[in-house]
Amino acid sequence: MAVKLLAYSDTGSPVHRLNGVTKLSVFLLLSITGMVIYDTRCLLALLVLSLSMFAGSKVPFKQYSFVLYLILIFSVMNQLAIFLFAPEQGVQIYGTRHELLPIAGRYTLTAEQLFYQFNVLLKFAVVVPPALLFLLATEPSEFASSLNRVGVPYKIAYAISLTMRYIPDVQQEFMHISTAAQARGIDLSRKEKLGRRLKNMGAILLPLVLATLERIEKVSAALELRGFGRSRRRTWYRSRPLTRRDILVLICAVLISAAAFTITFWDGSRFYNPFL
Repeated sequence: MAVKLLAYSDTGSPVHRLNGVTKLSVFLLLSITGMVIYDTRCLLALLVLSLSMFAGSKVPFKQYSFVLYLILIFSVMNQLAIFLFAPEQGVQIYGTRHELLPIAGRYTLTAEQLFYQFNVLLKFAVVVPPALLFLLATEPSEFASSLNRVGVPYKIAYAISLTMRYIPDVQQEFMHISTAAQARGIDLSRKEKLGRRLKNMGAILLPLVLATLERIEKVSAALELRGFGRSRRRTWYRSRPLTRRDILVLICAVLISAAAFTITFWDGSRFYNPFL
């Protein structure tokens, strides 16, 4: 049986037992802090915290491996693009220049550029674990109620919840269509050449899109028949009250975020400069 990517699975970890609002708030706080600051010391501390939380969730690696590989590829492409279009960005930020390796023309590898791009990579590493953890450790219905409780209109929250809920279903539909296509002689295995395999993959996309649209139409009709959207408010099937554990986690997250901002902007700049 194929592993469902980005599907919720309750491992019974302390992270799973937290309220959805708590997980959403911690994710937003860590993400905003990680995106704003450039202090390497704070970023490393946040990275350790993020990885510790992720390890404590006990989410199986197969459930997020494909997404993680895509993020890693994007990170490498981002690093190459930064150096290609702004090879002197680190020199401009830190105000010094320590050449390590002349490459060609205006491209020279400097310690400042390496340090700057290392910080950019750290920012990615800080933000990704909380984002994946929130998606993998939050039940879709509770996720919708969490969004609604922080001010998101319940129609939008429910739409996002449905999207998350049907990601595994779309994957399963893809596997069914793929199996049927292979039974008709369409080879999708690694034995086939890459170009041919991509072409064969494209042949099953249309049935997948049609099946997905049919599913959307059924859900929309069911919601309309039940009068969804007529009231300004609604109750939720999965909604948990905040506990002492949730309040403690929220307080810790706020304090950590405040400490990171204080340390970063203590000298009036958000960049930690080890070259001075």
